[in-house]
Amino acid sequence: MNIIEITQDLMRFRSETGNIPQINQLLSYIKNIMTLVGAKVDIFAPKGISPVIFIRNKNTLNFDALILGHIDVVPAEDKMFCPKIKSGKLYGRGALDMKSFASVALNSMQYVLTHNLPLNFGVILSSDEEQGSKGTLAFLKKHAKLHADIVLDNDVGGDITKIITKCKNPVFVKIKAIGQEAHGSRPWDGIDANDLMFEVISKIRLLYPAYSLVGKKPRNTWVDTLHFAKINGGKVSNIISDYCEALCDFRLTENSTVEGLKKNLDKCMIKGVSYEIVSSSIPVVMNEKDSSILEYKKLAEQILGHKIKFEYEGGATDAREFAARGSVVIMHSGTGDGMHASGEYVEIDSVEKLAEIQTAFLSKLALAKNK
Repeated sequence: MNIIEITQDLMRFRSETGNIPQINQLLSYIKNIMTLVGAKVDIFAPKGISPVIFIRNKNTLNFDALILGHIDVVPAEDKMFCPKIKSGKLYGRGALDMKSFASVALNSMQYVLTHNLPLNFGVILSSDEEQGSKGTLAFLKKHAKLHADIVLDNDVGGDITKIITKCKNPVFVKIKAIGQEAHGSRPWDGIDANDLMFEVISKIRLLYPAYSLVGKKPRNTWVDTLHFAKINGGKVSNIISDYCEALCDFRLTENSTVEGLKKNLDKCMIKGVSYEIVSSSIPVVMNEKDSSILEYKKLAEQILGHKIKFEYEGGATDAREFAARGSVVIMHSGTGDGMHASGEYVEIDSVEKLAEIQTAFLSKLALAKNK
């Protein structure tokens, strides 16, 4: 399989999250490729849920290894859906996040099938990861008995010299401030909901600093963080706002809990202001001495010809659902930059090396299972 050509084909589909016609066309393209090499393919698409494609070499829900990823992308200009290669780099929307690595997963499936490896192997690709992964959650709820000993997660960062062993817990919180309307010229007749929100935000910021205002990266990034994703308040310019709402994006390390976050928020509330936890998950923390992770690392170092470091990642991963089921999650991707930006690219050599690492690891797993 020519991974780079397949990647370019995938990138030409405008599979922005929610663009179901393009997503369906892309999934049909993947299904055709995989069916031709003998894979068993189902597209899980319940009403109102963005589809998930489920590819495997055997009809089973118990896998030795499974690759997890997604094929949706964030919005971009038309030109970004016309992939370009320059100086060993592939540019365009989805190059790094993560159609190149979806192609790597398809290549791994073809490898397992053509080499008849004695593994139960699968690939799950969702189509709404950029907006909450409801499809993955629905799929796993439907397939409650699905288990994988090892999950290969390529949707992490963008540096092939690093294996991620920790990801934070994303917790989204909605804060609501209720005020009282009045004419803008007579603020003493009303209660400004925006002012109430500002006061609460200032209190929260004492507990969760605004690192973006410091102007440089902190020495220790493995800390709880917060950014205010949305703040909306007011109707028109000359009316005191009677309602303000803020959506907060907290990222908690494994040393913090949602209950601890609630206690901190409780301290910050004032009359007229309340909050609710919109969603929360769990952090993903892997044992760096796990035998499977060390074996993968050893193979990767042999193929790359240099050492690989373990690192932590502040972003979330869909693999947390498998970590909760007891899977060993190996988080490793190729190298690139510009994720979600206009200059998104992936280094072609890193994509090909990642594919080589995966197939070598799967071969090693099969050999160990056969003994």
